[in-house]
Amino acid sequence: MLATAPQGQYQRAVEKPSREHLESTLTALFDAERTARKLHDDLAEAPNEVVVEVLIEGIKKALAEPREEEASLQLVRLASVLGELEGARVVDALIDILASDWPEARAAAGEQLEELAYDRFKEVAQGVERALTRLPNGSAALPELPYILSEIPEPGVAKLLASFLAHQDAEAVAAALEVAVELGDGSLAKHVKKLVGDERTVEVAEEGEDDAAAITIGELAEEALEVLEVMDGQGDDGGRSGAH
Repeated sequence: MLATAPQGQYQRAVEKPSREHLESTLTALFDAERTARKLHDDLAEAPNEVVVEVLIEGIKKALAEPREEEASLQLVRLASVLGELEGARVVDALIDILASDWPEARAAAGEQLEELAYDRFKEVAQGVERALTRLPNGSAALPELPYILSEIPEPGVAKLLASFLAHQDAEAVAAALEVAVELGDGSLAKHVKKLVGDERTVEVAEEGEDDAAAITIGELAEEALEVLEVMDGQGDDGGRSGAH
């Protein structure tokens, strides 16, 4: 004879919440959101220097939090508040969140950096330059930054991408190569040529495929040059025709 769960236990397992319970839960959710927004505004409106100190300390604690869900929750909220502030330390702090292990937190930091870059590109660009020297090889932020820069319509982006192309982190170089091709900026061709023959390898998945395959930076550079040299030639032609 098959063992069965006690009837009362079975009823509790399948019992659905009542409409009143759901309505009460929804009201509590709205109340919590109201409270969160007010606290967010209180932090964002506090003196910049003091609140940045508090947020940076919060980032350190969140990065040390072993539970992914809790760490993500804290880092996402920290990124949201940082996005309301300004200054070099704010950009560095957002990049530190971008370097975290948690995808949700990285996405939040990337979104805030992109929004800041639209308003204050120089401030973000200087933070990216600092990141290129202060972050260790293998940092999760390094391959993310070129994609964030690709969304910003600023001439200074090409200079930053050139710095990524010269970096020691292979994943960052691969990301910069992909972005250079997406932007079609022929001025980067001379920097890409230096990578031909580079034997560092990265894992790359073809579009529409799940499995990644190893490919060298040199091979990626050759593929990129097929596009960039054409664009560079068009730029030269445009310059000559404009001279007549």
